[in-house]
Formats: sequence, C-alpha cells, structure tokens
Amino acid sequence: MLSPSDRAPSVPHPGEFGINEWFVDEFRERYLRDPDSVDPVWREYFRASAATSEVTKGGVPLEHAAATAGGADAELVVKAVRVAALIHSYRVRGHLVAATNPLAAEPSSGHPDLEPSGHGLVAADAAREFPVNGFAGCGSMTLAELQGALRDAYCGTTGIEYMHIQSPQERLWIQQHVEGPQPRHGRAEQLRILHRLGAAEAFETFLHTKYVGQKRYSLEGGESAIVLLDALLACAARLGTREVVIGMAHRGRLNVLANIVGKPYAQIFDEFEDAVDIRSAQGSGDVKYHLGAAGTFHTADGRAVAVSVMANPSHLEIVGPVAQGVVRGRQDAADDSHGPLSVLPVVVHGDAAFAGQGVVAETLNMSQLPGYRTGGTVHVIINNQLGFTTAAAGGRSSTYATDVARTVEAPILHVNGDDPEAVDRVAQLAFRYRGAFGKDVVIDLVCYRRHGHSEVDDPSITQPAMYDRIAARSSVRQLYAQSLLGAGVIGEQEVERARQDYRDRLDQAFAETAGASSPDGAPEPVRVAGDRAASPGATAVGEATLQRVVATQITVPAGFTTHPRVLPQLQRRIAMLDGGQVDWATAEALAIGSLILDGVPVRLAGQDSRRGTFGQRHAVLTDRRTGQEHTPLNTLGPGAARFTPYDSQLSELAVLAFEYGYSLARPEGLVLWEAQFGDFANGAQMVVDEYVSSSEQKWGQRSGVTLLLPHGLEGQGPDHSSGRLERFLQLCADDNMTVANPSLPGNYFHLLRGQGLADRPRPLVVFTPKSMLRLKTAVSGLAEFTGGSFRPVLPDSTQDPRRTERVLLCSGKVFYDLDAHRRASGQPGTAIVTLERLYPFPSDELAAELSRYPSGVEVRWIQEEPANQGAWTFVDPRIADLLPTPVECVSRPAASAPAVGSARRHTAEQQDLVRRAFA
Repeated sequence: MLSPSDRAPSVPHPGEFGINEWFVDEFRERYLRDPDSVDPVWREYFRASAATSEVTKGGVPLEHAAATAGGADAELVVKAVRVAALIHSYRVRGHLVAATNPLAAEPSSGHPDLEPSGHGLVAADAAREFPVNGFAGCGSMTLAELQGALRDAYCGTTGIEYMHIQSPQERLWIQQHVEGPQPRHGRAEQLRILHRLGAAEAFETFLHTKYVGQKRYSLEGGESAIVLLDALLACAARLGTREVVIGMAHRGRLNVLANIVGKPYAQIFDEFEDAVDIRSAQGSGDVKYHLGAAGTFHTADGRAVAVSVMANPSHLEIVGPVAQGVVRGRQDAADDSHGPLSVLPVVVHGDAAFAGQGVVAETLNMSQLPGYRTGGTVHVIINNQLGFTTAAAGGRSSTYATDVARTVEAPILHVNGDDPEAVDRVAQLAFRYRGAFGKDVVIDLVCYRRHGHSEVDDPSITQPAMYDRIAARSSVRQLYAQSLLGAGVIGEQEVERARQDYRDRLDQAFAETAGASSPDGAPEPVRVAGDRAASPGATAVGEATLQRVVATQITVPAGFTTHPRVLPQLQRRIAMLDGGQVDWATAEALAIGSLILDGVPVRLAGQDSRRGTFGQRHAVLTDRRTGQEHTPLNTLGPGAARFTPYDSQLSELAVLAFEYGYSLARPEGLVLWEAQFGDFANGAQMVVDEYVSSSEQKWGQRSGVTLLLPHGLEGQGPDHSSGRLERFLQLCADDNMTVANPSLPGNYFHLLRGQGLADRPRPLVVFTPKSMLRLKTAVSGLAEFTGGSFRPVLPDSTQDPRRTERVLLCSGKVFYDLDAHRRASGQPGTAIVTLERLYPFPSDELAAELSRYPSGVEVRWIQEEPANQGAWTFVDPRIADLLPTPVECVSRPAASAPAVGSARRHTAEQQDLVRRAFA
C-alpha cells in the first residue's frame, strides 16, 4: 500500500479547484503545530478554512477558502497552492523523467504530474511570481524560473527518490542539498576525474589486448564507478575515517583492486599468467576475480585511509552481510570517539542481483538493528541494465532495481554513468547523508556493459538493439575529455600525456611478469599446512572464579524485579554449583563468564538467543514491571571484557554471514551464532559452504566463528529434529573446522573455553542439546570444571574392560537412552563409549580406549538418525582403520526425511533402536 507521500497528485478535471487530501493534510499538520512554519498563503488558507468550520482531513474547496480569505487575492491563493503541489510532484516523481540512462534512444516524454497544466496552471502563469515556501532558498519565484530550477534539481542526469522517507528532517536535509545551484567542479577536480576515468579505461583496454579470451568481468561501460569510489574514499579520508571496507561481486573487481586499493599490477598479471608455484601453494586458492586485497588510498591533498576489498564467492550478494560484520567488528574494537564513523562500509552490487537476491533485503533489514547497525552503508549499484542475458522486464517486477531499499527508508540516488561530475557529486552527497543520519544510502549508477557477462560471451544474441547502441557509443572517458576540450579546460596533448603515462606503467609491470611460469616438476597435493592451533592450554577454572560468575545470576540492580518464572531457574544455578550437579545452561554461563574474566569478549547472536529457544539461557533479564534490561554477566567488574548477546532478525543467511565477518574482525573474541533449531542452518547453507568450511583454503581467511545447532530426534517431526550433522561432516577436510556433539555440560564448558582461548582458532560447529537441557542425568560435577580439559572421547568408567563383550560407540543424546536401557535391563557386559568430537576425528583417543577391551570384542556404531544421515558414513571408514573387523551400524533405516511426524511412532522407533543395539 502506498504511503501518503508516494501517491501521485491526480490530474484535475477542467474547472476543478479541489486538491488531494494527502497534500493538504501534510501542510495542515505543520500549520497546526506551528502556523509560522508554513508559507503565508497556506496560513491564510487554513485560517479561512477554520473560519468556515470546514477544515476536515480532505481539506475544503480552494475557491471557497479563497472567497473567505478576508482580503487575500482569491486567485493567488488558488494558484499558490497549485504551485506548491507542483513542487511536491517534482520531489516525488521527478526521478521518473530524469536523464539517467546513457543508452536512452530519446529523452523522456515527461510525466503528467510534472506538467503545470496538471495542477490548474496555464501558460499565462509562467511570468507570474508565486511564493515557493523556501524552495532553493527562495521566498518567491516566477513559475518559469521555478520550472527550470525543478528540472535542474530533479530531472537532470541525477534522479532522487527520497519522499518515501518518513522523517521531515531527512527530507528537508536532502532538499537543502539538491535544490538550487550546485557547486561547480574546479579545474583540479575535473582533471582528477579525467585521470581516474583514464586509469580505469586503460586498465581494462590493456587486459583486453594482452589476455584475449580470459574472463575478467570488466568495468567497461561503468568506468565512472572508479570516480564514485574515489570520491567516497576522499570524503572518508578528509573526515578522519580509519578504514573503508568494500564488499563487491566480480564485475569491475580487478579495476577496483588496481585503481582504488592499489594492488600491484604485477601481482594481478601474475594471476592472469597463472604464475603460481603449485608445489608450495597453500590451500585450493581461487580465481583472480574472487580475491580480495588491502591497501591504502591516498587523496590528492595528501590524506590517506586504509581500504580493503573482501574476498567473495560467485554467490553474488552474500559478501554484503560479511562486509557488514567485518565493519561492526572493527567498530566495536575501535578504542576512539569516532564510533560508527571510524569504519565505512561500502557494498557494490549488480542491478539484477540487488533486485533478485533475498539476502539483500535481509541485510537491509539489519541496518538499524542494535546488534548489526554500522552507522549506515553506502550501497553502489553498477547498473548494467541487464543480468547475464535477462533484461529488466524478465528479472524484476519493480520499476527500479533499487526498490527494495525503500523498505528501510534509504534515499536512492539514480545517476547517469556518462556524467562523471554528477557521479562525483552524488558520491559526496551520499557520504554526507550517511554521516548526518547514520543510515544506509543507495547510489544507482546507471551505465552499461560493453562486453557480455564475461568477455567470452556475445550479448548481441539476446540484446541486439542494445548492443548496437553500445558499439556506436564513445567511452565515458572520451565523452568527458571532449567536454573538457570544448570548454577549454585542457588541451589534447594533456589528455594523451595522462593516458600514455598510465599505459607506460602497465607495460612496465607486464614486462616484469611476461614469461613467468610454474616450475618444472610434478605437483604435490595442494593443502593447507597443518598448523592447527595448539591446545589453548588449561581450560579449567578455579572454584572461586566459578562462584564469582554464578553469583551474577541473582545479583540485580536495586529495585529490579526479576520475572517470577525466571528467578527460580537462576537461584538453582547457585545450588547446582554448590551441590556439584551443573546443567547445560549453567555450564554455558560459567564458560562465557570465565572467558570475559580472562579478557576474551564474547558475542552471542541468534533468533531468541538472549532468552534461549528452550527458555534455558536468560542471558538478558527483563524487569517484570518496567521492562528495563539487565545482563548479569556484564556485572563482573571493570577488568572483564564485554558479553554482548543479541536477538537477531528472523533470518539465517544474512545473520550467519554477518557473524562470520564479525569473527574475522575480532579474532581475539568468541563469536557464537545459534540457530533456533539445528536444521534452520539450512537457510544459511551458502555461508557454511562458501565461508565457514572453505574460506581459509580459498582465501587464507581464518575465522573462529562458532555455530550452536540444537540437535536430537525427540518426536518433534521432520523439522526441529536434526541439525544435519552429516552435511557438516561431508565438508570436513584439511583440518578446516571442528565438529563436536558433546553429551556432558562439563565437556561443553571446556569446548567453548578452548575456542575462546585458542590463538588461531578454526570454525567450531557444536550440536547442542534440547531435551538434555533438563535431563537430570545430563549434569557434570564440579571437578569437571576445576580440572581437566575437553575430552574428545568419553570412556565408559562403569564397566570392567576384561568382562566386556560388546562396545557401543555413539555420539550425543542417544547415549542417555542406551545407558538407561542398560541399567534397566541389567547388561553389564556392554560398554558405551561416546565420541564428543567427530572432526578432527579422534583416532588416537578412540584407539587408546578400544585397546582397553579384549581382542575381538564386538564393536557397534549406534545412532538415532537414519542410516544415510548422522555421522555413520563419516565415522565408518575411520573406525574401520582402527579395527580388524567391520563395524555394524544400528540406526533407523535410510530415509529422505530426518524423522517421522508422529510422536507415538517416534517413541516406538526409538525403543526398537535401543533394543537392537543390545540384541
């Protein structure tokens, strides 16, 4: 449904003097708040309306108000209100006829809402002067002057959408910055723009001629993107911003790396030459247009700002929330007064992806949330007006590719890529808006793609007319140079000298690279060096520290009323520690509290994670009477690091990507993402595949992000049962991450502390409990916290190995079902050994445990998941390496769904599974 500011004024019938209610109502509200805030004509109108007792939401007929205006010229009142409506129409609809498309075959035919006649104004009014209520800083203008100023502001090579923003202050700020004469670029600025265009064009032309047929996803047709980024970074440097983080897909990436980040040309050419020593390479690596880099951007006046471009996969828009997470992490770590201004996020998109990829909407929605805001992101859309081969009409239902940004009331600045000075102005405006309001802003750089999706593709097959126009069109550098030559700003020799200087540098770098090749010799397997972090040392904690942490659970501010259903849970935590029977939620609180006392910051985020999906955590308490919030673990004193628990939006994809990025920026911290149920991680599979499991191998990125995935078949149906353990295990190789399925709170405690204290952690995936949270036997004694460390294999201490006939290997919750059956049925000859860590597979620890039993003892693997799911297919060959005979698997039959929908059937299946384990 359109908001009042979105609705276009209706075109009145001849002789009609009424006006749309939304327009009158906006001024009426301002008049009622403060009569002096509106133009005298409006004051007279509402005074006259009130005098006749006809002020209603729809307003009154203008001729009636004018007739009772007490001396005011009736026609002037009518016309002045019509003029105000015309101004409003340009602000709302001007962008629709702006000349933003460099490929437009002919100028826009206009829009009826922007015609004076559509507002009851006639040709004779052109020379008349009307009040304009401060438009362009003026009190009054002739209608002809006003029309010219409106076209300049809203219908030139820049079109602005901002009237969907609800804040009057923001709308007024934009009006003050775009209405009226704009500062002209001086000669030095124009030369810098020309130089940046020349560098961008020469780089692409050079690669096109030297590396014929190689994919590079060039920026040709959109070279003004370099001007835009140059302007953004120059603004950031002048403001004192410490760092700019850029997330972008592959279109134009190499150009940005070379001309903005300063990546050496020789290094880029090496990547084209594939000049890599395959015998010493680390990891799998990635194609050149996915790689990132970091450098320093220098302005013309000698300032500098750090800049980095994030590595990304071909999953176009997923790098956006990763970059946001990096920025938030940097901002949180910054020890200065700049806050969000210390690091600027810039995300570069494609038009088809911005409209089509759901992660864009998820990321925009995070932009003002407490746990995710970064002070505003500058979004830049390199709008090729085309997807791979799909035109806009087949790729989106909206007018613009940018329409999704209206949901967060971001201003949208459409600009013609062939007007680089307008591009430069728009970039500066976007930067200032972000600084003024701390909100996202979108720049829609309307340009074109001179080649196909890649350089080996022929786009004329599907867009022949479009590519005929592109082939006949001069480059933006050529067009801009001609305009400067025509204006006498520069001479022809100056243009060619700048181009030749840049090409000479490229030629020199190419000469240094030419001929490079891989060394002779057979390649060795490419893998990441086995430098897995050594043990983090002791993860045990003294009893005094544990008591200090648990005491926070019932210590609240004076006058704070803890909810009566929560208070007993918190009080039981004190009793648990005293009684030596610690449950899961208490063990987690002890791990986090002791970590922040060790100086390790901890961030926890997820859907309902502050309370916990199962009502177990209560990391943040809410006063029952006032709604005041209190985080108990943040009362440990000034020497402790911060614990920051957040409830996330109802999303997995963008949220996990954000947390992954945050973990890159905060390697000294523990970053936890919790799925509401383990299978909800399906929604973030792209992040797991492209970042969590493989980013170190591809890009050398080391993340310590930790995933908490509630897992276990408990009769809740196909969903909410399995965390899809098998999918994570399938991704395990090269020592890339840790996958654990702990069955004891004490082991979970050490697992989290080990992750937080490790110098060089890898991602950790923990399959966490649901029913075990309140299972009376699933507790740990105090000694498990004050001594020892994480145990990847839990031996069976209740059995005499010499009298054991069968060993049941299992992992996770099923242990408690097996143990209960053994106790009830009296089968002392069966030992139950639990694998707490599944990857890296604990071969040495398991071999040592199995060696305690007689040779030839029967070994079975027991899992509650179907045979084709769970850990079985992963552990089978690894267990087989340790034993002389095959291992039998006892499980549910292979199935396409993780669990059945009937609780009664689930119970029967579980009982049968346990019975077969002992048969």
